[in-house]
Amino acid sequence: MDMIEKTKEKNYKFHGKVINLRTDQAIAPDGSEVYREVVEHPGGVAIALEDEDGTFFMVTQYRYAQEKILLEFPAGKKEAGEDPLETAKREIIEETGYEGTDYVYFGFIVPTGAYDTETIELYYAKKGRFLGQHLDEDENINVSKMTLDEIIDGIMAKKIPDAKTIALAFMIKAYKERQQ
Repeated sequence: MDMIEKTKEKNYKFHGKVINLRTDQAIAPDGSEVYREVVEHPGGVAIALEDEDGTFFMVTQYRYAQEKILLEFPAGKKEAGEDPLETAKREIIEETGYEGTDYVYFGFIVPTGAYDTETIELYYAKKGRFLGQHLDEDENINVSKMTLDEIIDGIMAKKIPDAKTIALAFMIKAYKERQQ
């Protein structure tokens, strides 16, 4: 069964620093015309950085759109044309001050596929040298460390609602179980 909708017209309503917003007219497989709202986002990365003692670096920051302080794995937005691994390497230093080594790529997630083009590439890395934290001028984060069990307990207790952190934590758990 054909499920692909074909774009007829894109109408941009907003061009921003992080997102663009457009309303599209598309043709459904049955030939009918449908209206779609789309948020264009360049995508991002999330990195689970593990210290020698088995703990993971976490960041706490205020997320304006959610009006909440969230506990998450370090993450960041891809720059135009930037390779996701390079984004991960840059972001982990910016947020924690440490470089990552031995990166493992876990694929990507689609956080809100109904209307948003964003994908988040997921990485697991080991802690390398300390190079110094370099936060963006509008970033205000606290860095902490937690065991994987503590992170999963926080997820199950509904204290860590961040989708990329949830996905990455369970991927790491499965990865580690399969390495034994």
